[in-house]
Amino acid sequence: MWAIEHSEAVPDILTMAKSLGGGLPIGAAVYPAEMDFRESGKHSNTFGGNPVACAASLATLDVIEDEGLVARSAKVGEHLARRLDEMTERYEFIGERRGLGLMQATEFVTDKRSKKPDPKRRDAIEKDAYQHGLILLPCGDSAMRYIPALNIPRDVLDAGLDVLEECFKRAGK
Repeated sequence: MWAIEHSEAVPDILTMAKSLGGGLPIGAAVYPAEMDFRESGKHSNTFGGNPVACAASLATLDVIEDEGLVARSAKVGEHLARRLDEMTERYEFIGERRGLGLMQATEFVTDKRSKKPDPKRRDAIEKDAYQHGLILLPCGDSAMRYIPALNIPRDVLDAGLDVLEECFKRAGK
């Protein structure tokens, strides 16, 4: 479920937020009891403790478990990575593809050799994609993040990737 589980690192504290609440704002920190404050009220969490958001989080975790969405994310994520890797090979302005499961990113560069960031091209691709019905999320200096829903139908994912590749084709001219 957590990206850290793909490494040998063992975190002292695991933080989570955003999708945990199924659309409601919530954040959480998980850590060993011995790391907790000795006195109640010594720490706080901006999005922690709201009873409605907590109920939404529990329901969200139930859906993730009941529908096998962690395993599905790994499987569909392999397909997403494969499609993005194919595009990385085809376009000189994609420096790399990175990510796990259904959280992937591509880095846009002026050329593969120098790997100099190319935020202008990334931004142009984002705008073109939006004009063709695909909303993308830029991140970092020149990367684009792809985070579809864990339950996205594969044909819908492929349709989005087809739009993305058409944007890449136009950006390469």
